Amino acid sequence: MSIFRNSAAPQLTPGELPSKRAGSNCLTGRQPLAHYPAATMKCLLVSYLHYTLKQFDWLQAVAERFDLLVLAGDHLDISSAVPVDAQIVVVLKYLRRLAERTRVIVCSGNHDLNARSADGERVAAWMARVRDIGVPVDGDFLELDGVGVTVCPWWDGPASCAEVGVQLARDAARRAGRWIWVYHAPPDESPVSWAGQRHFGDGELLRWIRIYQPDVVLTGHIHQSPFRAGGSWVDQIGSTWVFNAGRQIGPCPAHVTIDLAAAAAAWFSLAGNEVVRLDAPLTRPVARATPP
Repeated sequence: MSIFRNSAAPQLTPGELPSKRAGSNCLTGRQPLAHYPAATMKCLLVSYLHYTLKQFDWLQAVAERFDLLVLAGDHLDISSAVPVDAQIVVVLKYLRRLAERTRVIVCSGNHDLNARSADGERVAAWMARVRDIGVPVDGDFLELDGVGVTVCPWWDGPASCAEVGVQLARDAARRAGRWIWVYHAPPDESPVSWAGQRHFGDGELLRWIRIYQPDVVLTGHIHQSPFRAGGSWVDQIGSTWVFNAGRQIGPCPAHVTIDLAAAAAAWFSLAGNEVVRLDAPLTRPVARATPP
């Protein structure tokens, strides 16, 4: 089920995302893709860089190839010997440089919490400094090429969880076409939240997805999901596509590329590369791809 028009899954030529092909009407009760504003966005998703500066360097090298770069939380590393305040200074410099190359969106993760709210819950107060350099962050909503994007914070307790619920209800009323959420934790009961023995996803996110049916949710948090039997980098919940690239060592982070015009998404990692079409129901096993 998808807001993208359905077409038979092609024999994919790895390395290059497949072109969008004409097909039947949308499978859901929503409008067919042709009725939405045109979207040609190419998006790069990474998460939990955890102050791995070589991976930030890699992002600088490739950022200009994409219309949108999404960093879905855990930019800092609370186990690092480098003090958190010093990490923030360095990461802000990287984000400023990335924002000079392409559109960047950043949400907070559980490693990014550096203060407490009036309710006593932990928050990523330094996200306000990221917004000051022109990068959309927690709490923001923006329109990009006919696509609405909601950026959600990491919630630490009932008060901040309720705030996210209010944010999603507000942005649902603003929605005019396709809708993307940036949300650090993946939904519970999904392969993208599978850690090998159990799920560690967000039950509230799963509930919100079922209520609002966004088109795409970009997540992270559970490092192992794409690399464990029973886990994955991609899932489909009703009409919603959910992605979690996973975390790997080395200078190149595991990452997902999403091409809205081509209606395709691909995952690249040391464990291999896979690709799915977004205009057809998800089937498993996911097709293999060759890196570009």
